[in-house]
Amino acid sequence: MITRKASGSLPSAKASEPPSPSRRRFLVETSAAAAVAGLALWGYRRSQPAEAEPTPAKGGQPKMVRIVEFSDGGVRQDVVTVPKVVKSEEEWRQQLTPAAFEVTRHAATETAFTGAYWNLHQKGLFRCICCDTALFSSETKFESGTGWPSFYAPLAKENIEEQTDLSFGVRTAVACRRCDAHLGHVFDDGPRPTGLRYCMNSVALRFIPAA
Repeated sequence: MITRKASGSLPSAKASEPPSPSRRRFLVETSAAAAVAGLALWGYRRSQPAEAEPTPAKGGQPKMVRIVEFSDGGVRQDVVTVPKVVKSEEEWRQQLTPAAFEVTRHAATETAFTGAYWNLHQKGLFRCICCDTALFSSETKFESGTGWPSFYAPLAKENIEEQTDLSFGVRTAVACRRCDAHLGHVFDDGPRPTGLRYCMNSVALRFIPAA
């Protein structure tokens, strides 16, 4: 912010007069403080979750995406082209629990070892809590020791979307392709055969037990 000095409040220094040591130190310290503040503000903004997409206006065409459908038994069905699920913040808030809303729509993270599925050993399928898209199977779930349900592969790469996340260093965020729900992150420290660890939030998933 630029502060204008009131007329006649202080005598101005002569153009040929060099600034005193104390004034030089003040200018350096002020510039440094401003730079740090600017960097902190930049980092804060970068870490903010993206705003939810507005609900399409009447007659507007939603974006189309290709996903793979699966039966509740985990059997791969057809590849289909479907409209992306877009809702307002209030609509998502009414549909989801507070925890699921914060994680899926605002990219929050549930506390480790508190979710419903981190220690689940049943056979079954995991669907998106927001739009029911099939995402993971118990067949690729493994014990990662992290306190979050972890998988070494999704059911179909077409059903997820990966994006660079700069909120805490450089990570790769994972979202549902059909509704953009934040699911978690993927890391390259998983087991064979992929070497990947899809570290998911339990509240972003809905488990369908195998029949």
